[in-house]
Amino acid sequence: MRSVRKKPTREDCERVLQILKKHDVRYFFYIGGNDSAETAHILNEVAVAEDYDVRLFHVPKTIDNDLPLPKQIPTFGFETAREHGTAVVERLILDMQTTNRWFFVEMMGRSAGHLALGVGKAAGAPVTVIPEEFTHPIQLEQVVRVLEGAIVKRLARGRPDGVAVIAEGIASAMDPADPLLSDAPRDEHGHVRLAEVPLTNVLRTQVRESLAARGIQVTIGQKDVGYELRCGYPTAFDRDYTQDLGAGAVLTLLEGRSSALITRQEGRIVPIPFEEIIDPATNRSRVRGVDTGSDSYRVALALQDRVTASDLENPDVVAALAEAANLSVDEAKQRYQTT
Repeated sequence: MRSVRKKPTREDCERVLQILKKHDVRYFFYIGGNDSAETAHILNEVAVAEDYDVRLFHVPKTIDNDLPLPKQIPTFGFETAREHGTAVVERLILDMQTTNRWFFVEMMGRSAGHLALGVGKAAGAPVTVIPEEFTHPIQLEQVVRVLEGAIVKRLARGRPDGVAVIAEGIASAMDPADPLLSDAPRDEHGHVRLAEVPLTNVLRTQVRESLAARGIQVTIGQKDVGYELRCGYPTAFDRDYTQDLGAGAVLTLLEGRSSALITRQEGRIVPIPFEEIIDPATNRSRVRGVDTGSDSYRVALALQDRVTASDLENPDVVAALAEAANLSVDEAKQRYQTT
């Protein structure tokens, strides 16, 4: 059964504001991600409309790094999560080298692939799959072919081992009617509880069975990396960053400002009005996805062991891929063609 989406109502907000008023709380700092930003915005609208004596600010915290901050400015928590996630994947890569196996690692990131890509790139994972690289809604078979292609490419090079990092947001970008999601539970904000969607298990089963049907045996393990990343000791970057954001929020308050997201840009605290981060069409916080047109993303792709268009155009390479996949050359081209 799906749970009903619970969006803060005017009555919810008034109850919160009445409690704040009762305890003479006039300054409210909401720390969190997209849903928190949305809630802070709604609270502020009600506070202004009902003339409550309270100033509200939002401090951007999410390991997903998907709040609409200016480019190249991370949300606090992201760099710490990336550091700990990279250590996990590096160790798995080494273990796979000694056991000639594959591991599929699902990385947190409800709507964007920042964390998966950041971890995969830093750790040197053979392939990282994120929702931004596909046309939505994503079809599961598309992801299967990317992962299978990476396994085949490494087999063609004599490498039966590897680690694939998969952003959990792949599931969020699939058709809600897909059997994988249709009965998935929702959280209080109406989002699919991705931790309860067996995305990685389904992917490894389909990839393994697809290869086995052609006589290719590959052992694939799986691991979900998520909540433990939110509990690691902060990196030096995040310790410094959060001190600035905390002090900056208070300084902004003392300047008489309100209704803003607190950011640090080039060493300065810059409040961004709520109106600039909320999508007027949905009245929800905008989501910042991975820029797949950036040089940084192109470098990430170039470092991965994916089947590329140039591979399929090279007679020697495509022949090696076809042999490793136990397909004809034409079948290999059709199955692993890139968009």
